[in-house]
Amino acid sequence: MALQADIEALYDSEPAAIDLTDALKTFSEFKFFLNRGEIRAAEKKGDAWLVNHWVKKGILLGFRIGALQDVSIDSRFRFFDRSTYPLKNLSAADGVRLVPGGSSIRDGAYVARGVVCMPPMYINTGAYVDEGTMVDSHALVGSCAQVGKRVHVSAAAQIGGVLEPVGAMPVIIEDDVLIGGNCGIYEGTIVSRRAVIAAGVILTGGTAVYDAVKQRVYKKTPGAPLVIPEDAVIVPGSRPLDTEWGRKNGLSLATPVLVKYRDGKTDAATALEDSLR
Repeated sequence: MALQADIEALYDSEPAAIDLTDALKTFSEFKFFLNRGEIRAAEKKGDAWLVNHWVKKGILLGFRIGALQDVSIDSRFRFFDRSTYPLKNLSAADGVRLVPGGSSIRDGAYVARGVVCMPPMYINTGAYVDEGTMVDSHALVGSCAQVGKRVHVSAAAQIGGVLEPVGAMPVIIEDDVLIGGNCGIYEGTIVSRRAVIAAGVILTGGTAVYDAVKQRVYKKTPGAPLVIPEDAVIVPGSRPLDTEWGRKNGLSLATPVLVKYRDGKTDAATALEDSLR
């Protein structure tokens, strides 16, 4: 792919050796396909998610070659950002419901038809948000995060991105997942399809998730990210701090617990959001 080769070459070049006019032209072509969802930072092939290193390099290249410019609304609402990453150019024909009230979608993010954006929320460049997903108030979809179809990212939930290093897996949220309010999903965690993450759960690269049904523990390993199983229902929990001092003081650590796997009753509870679309 010629575009991939051009991006890789520019990324590896010394800044002084880059022809800015040609670089901006290449980046514009790259961002065209990024905006359409035809290239993405990570994609599923078979049963595995793979990082597209060159796409992440292209996103980083945009920051390198963009000039800082004034993008203020007026003299009271002042904003300054890279010229290569303005706000995404949307119209009603795109089929995205962007409700008034302080939301922003950065250029270079793919936002599919039928996505609902409740104010205020933010979707960063390189993110991929698929059809029928709702990004609720005060929620964040970080750079390079991959969010599937019919996902509800509830109010104040934070979906981390992971742009750097280029080889690192971004956060992945598969189809039909419910992310509860005030959740935080970070550091390349993969939440498999139809999982339910209850309000207040934090998942990171260092989080151990205890499966009370199958009596297993899910962790990130040197070769693989933390993966939440399909249909898992995760709630906030705790476990004792197993040191002499911890036991003496009755201390415990916050620990996500998988308490059940999704069933008809869970589906009925989560189906309520359909009435909001």
